[in-house]
Amino acid sequence: MKTKSSEIKSIEYSCNSKSLTFNKPLLMAIVNITPDSFYDGGKYSNVNDVLRDIEEKINQGADIIDIGAASSRPEAKVISETEEWNRLNEYLPEIRKNFQDIFISIDTFNSSVAKKSADSGADIINDISGGNFDANMFKTVAELNLPYILMHIQGTPQTMQKNPIYNDVVNDIKNELSEKITRLKNLNFEKIILDVGFGFGKTTEHNYLLLKHLNEFNIYPILAGLSRKSMINKVIGTNPVTSLNGTTVLNTIALLNGASILRVHDVSEAKQAIELVNYYNQL
Repeated sequence: MKTKSSEIKSIEYSCNSKSLTFNKPLLMAIVNITPDSFYDGGKYSNVNDVLRDIEEKINQGADIIDIGAASSRPEAKVISETEEWNRLNEYLPEIRKNFQDIFISIDTFNSSVAKKSADSGADIINDISGGNFDANMFKTVAELNLPYILMHIQGTPQTMQKNPIYNDVVNDIKNELSEKITRLKNLNFEKIILDVGFGFGKTTEHNYLLLKHLNEFNIYPILAGLSRKSMINKVIGTNPVTSLNGTTVLNTIALLNGASILRVHDVSEAKQAIELVNYYNQL
């Protein structure tokens, strides 16, 4: 499950008359319209707050805005598809209207929410369950023909960190993702972005082994979601509020190991990491 980085750079995914290209690393900015996300839950009071924050993130260099309406932090409360969509529908049409050129990603594992979001102008589906939580997800994304972020998770957000076990975390996850890629290919769908799922059913050691071997997953573009996660805090004694420097360090390692997209809370700092790594790689 390994290919040359030059081959990754030639990949281009069409979505809603736009082209998502990977000739340089991209920045995905997190916009959580949830009351209970692990770092920034309850950040917004109304749609104008969201629009201002998105405008700032775009000005700082965001290429993709990733909107989440259901928290997936460890032991998060489960909400219904109806509640998730009602939250999204309050913001998504206004976001699409105000930012027509930006790529909009929807962080959901429900196929009905993915479909409704696509109908409202979303460009990318970001599924933390990799199709595990909704049997209709693969069929839906194939029909939508929008780029799909296929993430690995062991368990559910309610159980994933209780006792994650692997025989060989890198090979086990490569094998599971390969099986799902085959299922998607059988639906004539290949607009795939891979996410190894840092923090989703992994110990600290598992996470760092995956980071160390990240380039082994680059048969498709790789998304790295490391921002302010406990894998940083458990090593250097920080917390979600004080872990920006640690986030930047791990983002830099991910870029050096082949990440095509960084999913981040802090756009300016991640943009600097990308610019420095790009300069370094040119020499």
